Amino acid sequence: MATAVLHLAAVDHLDSFALPYPPGAQRALDALVLQCLRNGAKPPAGVPEMMRWARARPLGSWPLDRLPADLFDTADRLIDEDSGEPSQLCHELAVRGYGDSTGRQYDRLVIHEALRACRAVSSPESYTAFRRLLVNQPVLTEADWAEVSTDLFLDPVRFLVEEIYAPVPLGFRRDGAYLCCHRCLTLLHPVSDTEWWCERDQCRHQGPPPQGRQLVASEVGELRQLRKPLRQFVTGPGRAEVFLEAELRALGLTVEMWPGFDAYDLRITFPDGHVWAVDVKDWAHPAFLGRAATAVRPEPPYDEACWVVPAFRVRARRDYLATYAKERGAGAGGLRLLTDDQLKRAARLRLSGEHGPDASIAPPHTVPPAREHGGARTASSRSGNQTAATDSAGKKGADHA
Repeated sequence: MATAVLHLAAVDHLDSFALPYPPGAQRALDALVLQCLRNGAKPPAGVPEMMRWARARPLGSWPLDRLPADLFDTADRLIDEDSGEPSQLCHELAVRGYGDSTGRQYDRLVIHEALRACRAVSSPESYTAFRRLLVNQPVLTEADWAEVSTDLFLDPVRFLVEEIYAPVPLGFRRDGAYLCCHRCLTLLHPVSDTEWWCERDQCRHQGPPPQGRQLVASEVGELRQLRKPLRQFVTGPGRAEVFLEAELRALGLTVEMWPGFDAYDLRITFPDGHVWAVDVKDWAHPAFLGRAATAVRPEPPYDEACWVVPAFRVRARRDYLATYAKERGAGAGGLRLLTDDQLKRAARLRLSGEHGPDASIAPPHTVPPAREHGGARTASSRSGNQTAATDSAGKKGADHA
């Protein structure tokens, strides 16, 4: 269903559209009708009604087999009610989940190719420049494009940059101009004569999107934006990463972004040499995040590691951390999920001299002892700290967030 919604959302030139619908949409309808008949429910009469379901009906109310009763809450829909755009959850189901979505793993493929190209020329600086481009410039005017085209650091990944930025559809334009969100820098969608809608869940959670750059079409020339999977799974979490970087540096910590060719997102070094490794995730659904959890890679070496999610996710869904912990597999080694607020609090506590569980990001029963003066653990003992199978982040994390 999620894949079908994305296929239909990608259909343009509607004034000349003719049946049949895209094959994926017809397959989704056939499967949904079969499920309804098996469960004694009235099926949708066709693709248009199926799309109305996707917008109006919470997923938990759909008559589908093999769905745990508590998997979705009342806010989980495939299409955003206000804008009519596919929800972030819809993208997660199609790109991260099961099925034959043509967009599946697109963001990972792009990042993999960037890593390969930058490693080939031994240039971690080029990879960092590429990641910062995706995070800080999801929209490019013709002048921006000219500047990017002459950035020498981006030379190894030039072929990717030309592929991942696509012309902006006219549907983003109103009165001859485009408008960017001041918070996440992506283009806003006009949803009425006066209102705009931001595709980022975090922005909508904070209220009406603050208006950023206004781009008049006749002045900026051809406008390009990152393709949707990259905006969703790289730009979005990346904004959280760079904000976290700035805040941790303001505390006096040393922060390296995407170290070791993106082994993890942030390598945080304390004045005593203690190192944290952090991966930032921003997924709408905690169960899918829990199932995707894996231990943070051991190189470059660190003392403790965790995953971090923006605090608004836990405020919006109080069972977020508990659901993640419930769905996390044994292969994750007890990897904790903290909010960004919890991580900053733990950093402040550790800087003040505390060494208990509240000043640690490791699983509670693997909290490393205080480093002795002049001592240093080896890389092998550092990476060995992530070995636990359970934690209490669920309840405590929701309270703290």
